[in-house]
Amino acid sequence: MFQVGDRIVYPMHGAGVIEAIEEREFLGRRRRYYILHMPLGALRAMIPLDQAEDLGVRPVLPKEALVDLEAVLRRNDAEPDKSWNQRYRKHLDQLKTGDVFAVADVVRTLMRRERRRALSGGERRMLENARMMLVSELVLSQNIDEAAAQAWLERAVFGPEAEESGV
Repeated sequence: MFQVGDRIVYPMHGAGVIEAIEEREFLGRRRRYYILHMPLGALRAMIPLDQAEDLGVRPVLPKEALVDLEAVLRRNDAEPDKSWNQRYRKHLDQLKTGDVFAVADVVRTLMRRERRRALSGGERRMLENARMMLVSELVLSQNIDEAAAQAWLERAVFGPEAEESGV
């Protein structure tokens, strides 16, 4: 069980800080909820305590695991040339796991693909959402602001040329 002040990730939504644990009635049922403040977008979410594990709620990435995350973002895997809807389904399945390394894999793949050619509307929205999830986790796990997290992500995916090109 998490406590007030813990930094957690709510898969498909991003990272946040538990600001309260409250009992509320919803649809005629009283349950306890984590009240999660998500700094990016200034959102609040309610997560039922009894479903948190099933929903994939987990602590944010430990600070020392940043090296492992960077390795995933730097990988140069050859991307199979599938149709956009096959890629979309594969990426959506990865995002649903809530695993930070799976999210990073999706972000890296879509960022590089976008640089080579235009993404479909669905893939572009997926990249925006996946990137927000990853950046929100970086902000909370590394104690940095959003701009620093975005810049780190660009450097991790594109290497030193990201800085040189102004990206």
